[in-house]
Amino acid sequence: MQIDYDPAEISYEQLLDLFWQSHNPASRPWSRQYMSIIFYHNNEQANLAQKYKEFAAERLGKKIYTEINPYEHFYLAEDYHQKYYLQLKRDLVKEYALFYPNTIDFINSTSAARVNGYVRGAGTITSLIKEIESLGLSEKGKHELVETVKSFGRK
Repeated sequence: MQIDYDPAEISYEQLLDLFWQSHNPASRPWSRQYMSIIFYHNNEQANLAQKYKEFAAERLGKKIYTEINPYEHFYLAEDYHQKYYLQLKRDLVKEYALFYPNTIDFINSTSAARVNGYVRGAGTITSLIKEIESLGLSEKGKHELVETVKSFGRK
């Protein structure tokens, strides 16, 4: 995935912290498609990424398989991978198809990304209630989303 971020909101180092905490970098990838990799845009990012990789190796006491390479080009995943968990909720996808008849608009939708996270099990019912009105869903869509999040048992 490619992350666009505002350094005034979150630092590159904070993103690296999240990256290294969110996966097992010592797990040997079973194919290149599923390997972990950091693509850097400048020397500062390269140096920080390498520093964090070395720290992970020290902390885990194992070989780290995460690669660190220069950014060259970003390739979008195939359409069927986009907002994958949301796509499993057919009624919600139908609503988003009305908002975003163009696939690239759906892919770039912050609302669809948020809902995808919720239907995957990220987030809580409390966080959903705070933002549900901003997601643009119908009453039926809101109800389905709330019930889905409740099913994960997160308050």
